[in-house]
Amino acid sequence: MTIPTVFWLVPIASVVALGMAWFFFCQMMKEDEGTARMKEIALYVRRGAMAYLKQQYRVVTIVFVVLAAIFAFMAYVLKMQNPWVPFAFLTGGLFSGLAGFFGMKTATYASARTANAARNSLDKGLKVAFRSGAVMGLTVVGLGLLDIALWFLILNKFGGENITLITITTTMLTFGMGASTQALFARVGGGIYTKAADVGADLVGKVEADIPEDDPRNPATIADNVGDNVGDVAGMGADLYESYCGSILSTAALGATAFATAGEMQLRAVIAPMLIAAVGVFLSLLGIFLVRTKEGAGMKELLHSLGVGTNVSAVLIAVASFIILYLLGINNWLGLSFSVITGLAAGVIIGQGTEYYTSHSYKPTQKIAEASQTGSATVIIKGIGTGMISTMIPVVTISVAIMLSYLCANGFDLSMSAESLSHGLYGIGIAAVGMLSTLGITLATDAYGPIADNAGGNAEMSELEPEVRQRTDALDALGNTTAATGKGFAIGSAALTALALLASYVEEIKIAMARAVSEGQQFVDSMGRVFDPDHANMVDFMEFFQVNLMNPKVLVGAFIGAMAAFLFCGLTMGAVGRAAQSMVEEVRRQFREIKGILEGKATPDYGRCVEISTRSAQREMIFPSFLAIIIPIVVGVVLGVAGVMGLLVGGLAAGFTLAVFMANSGGAWDNAKKMVEEGNFGGKGSACHKATIVGDTVGDPFKDTSGPSLNILIKLMSMVSIVMAGLTVAFI
Repeated sequence: MTIPTVFWLVPIASVVALGMAWFFFCQMMKEDEGTARMKEIALYVRRGAMAYLKQQYRVVTIVFVVLAAIFAFMAYVLKMQNPWVPFAFLTGGLFSGLAGFFGMKTATYASARTANAARNSLDKGLKVAFRSGAVMGLTVVGLGLLDIALWFLILNKFGGENITLITITTTMLTFGMGASTQALFARVGGGIYTKAADVGADLVGKVEADIPEDDPRNPATIADNVGDNVGDVAGMGADLYESYCGSILSTAALGATAFATAGEMQLRAVIAPMLIAAVGVFLSLLGIFLVRTKEGAGMKELLHSLGVGTNVSAVLIAVASFIILYLLGINNWLGLSFSVITGLAAGVIIGQGTEYYTSHSYKPTQKIAEASQTGSATVIIKGIGTGMISTMIPVVTISVAIMLSYLCANGFDLSMSAESLSHGLYGIGIAAVGMLSTLGITLATDAYGPIADNAGGNAEMSELEPEVRQRTDALDALGNTTAATGKGFAIGSAALTALALLASYVEEIKIAMARAVSEGQQFVDSMGRVFDPDHANMVDFMEFFQVNLMNPKVLVGAFIGAMAAFLFCGLTMGAVGRAAQSMVEEVRRQFREIKGILEGKATPDYGRCVEISTRSAQREMIFPSFLAIIIPIVVGVVLGVAGVMGLLVGGLAAGFTLAVFMANSGGAWDNAKKMVEEGNFGGKGSACHKATIVGDTVGDPFKDTSGPSLNILIKLMSMVSIVMAGLTVAFI
């Protein structure tokens, strides 16, 4: 097929994004890193982070080689898959890993420079931290669009004479599985690492030894700062890379299906989500340059500063979507444009709802801080309750967004005909693209958080002036809220993307069945009717496989999917608990055996704590991550297509709600602690402070390990189901 000229905007946007990421990185590197002590601490953190990441990549490389070999066997020996699948899978993992690596490398160089910039002004500190975070955002979107553009061109050129757009787009989804697999290992491993160190540092240092956060006398403080980078930067970068690519790829696959009989319109529908994302790169850059603040700004002013950049980008991409879809001449371009706006609006509402429940500028978090007056138990109870209540806004918002985007895309047709259904699902997919179209800046606000956190740690350990710590604390508190908002945003987009992936799974099953039919196999239902996968629509598919609530296979699959979300959280929480126990024991040992630590006369063994976190993370991340791969395969073999559909729906419903609850509870506990540290309810060192530290410690794995990993789990189960469709069909 002939590639339209407008498509080349996609690789151009990727190059611009990567070029600007390099520009911001070079700008940051020109900033002064500060005193000799600040440089020394930054070097400790940088070395620890890189050492962990190298070890993690060794483990993940083995996993990828094994999985790629399995896919190659299925493709070349069993003929169950497209022969390009193993290669696409590997590039997805590679690019996802690169996104996390470059973001973390930037963050480890930026923290000391942010602290030093905060010695001059709050605005200077914000700019250094935010534009360093922008390196992560722009690297993710740049690498994502580059990978998508390359595979689209490769498959179009070398895929064979008879390759179709449906085959191209479903094959491209395979690199989404590679990205999801890498992201899950990065999120789980990084989350276990950072929270083991954080819990050990907080419980022994702040509660038992009564020393400040990030005090250099605390043996776990360097491991804690390293953890912020490997979990909240490298893990998050890999996470949102796969979210971004997954939304574009699933929508492209839906476009190929929805417009399969529309000739040239099919190609336009496939490239539309890529073009919206490409334009979003340029508008994200505009938003990044708009972020600034004034000296002495409070939390609301700082949030407003970031809001200006993100909101301007969102409004402009909404306008641009109308123009893009109109110029492409896609049927019902106006309705699809409103689907994009629905996704954008849902993202903004989820972000605002998350901010309300996690920022200490608002009542929910203030009430948690107030509960500290009666002890840590009431802090925990109040935080859990707040997190549960906070699920209402995202769930209702996503539900409304699903219905509106569906109806806008199919012209408000409620008939549930095959054409209406496929066009409506394309609208849901393009709403997910709209939500993530300005990821360049929204991810910058998220990646900014751990940079500001590390800057505060550097300022404390370097014993800088009190006003510097006040500025970094303000930036850190803002970072807690933006991080929670970013997690809510990622979870919301995951819900829309996972729903779109359900439709892609249907198409992949049909392709696998068509491959089996070409080899002489027949598929006959209980009434003796032959199923023709080449001409069957989605309604025919649902009827043949009895995908309805009266089929016990669907219900059993839904129960297993819901259970998988809780099982995964339980395993990752348990992993953090075990790793944290080892860290607590080590910190207590050093306080007990290394004389003079608490008096500042002896240097703690920071390396031992880094080693404990590294070893624990590598060991504990394997089993939970493999579950996400194994469960869909087993369900597909045992319960068939109907069971897998139930599994994905159950996992989506339970995983989405549970992820929001955990992320918001953790964010609220963290900021309740920050509120007390600002001098409320007795301030630092008080009984209230210790109670909120306990709450924050419980919330750490909630918001930084289990919660954010769930959105990857949801999509990875869908991706695995799609890639293993050939195996499922073999057991029909």
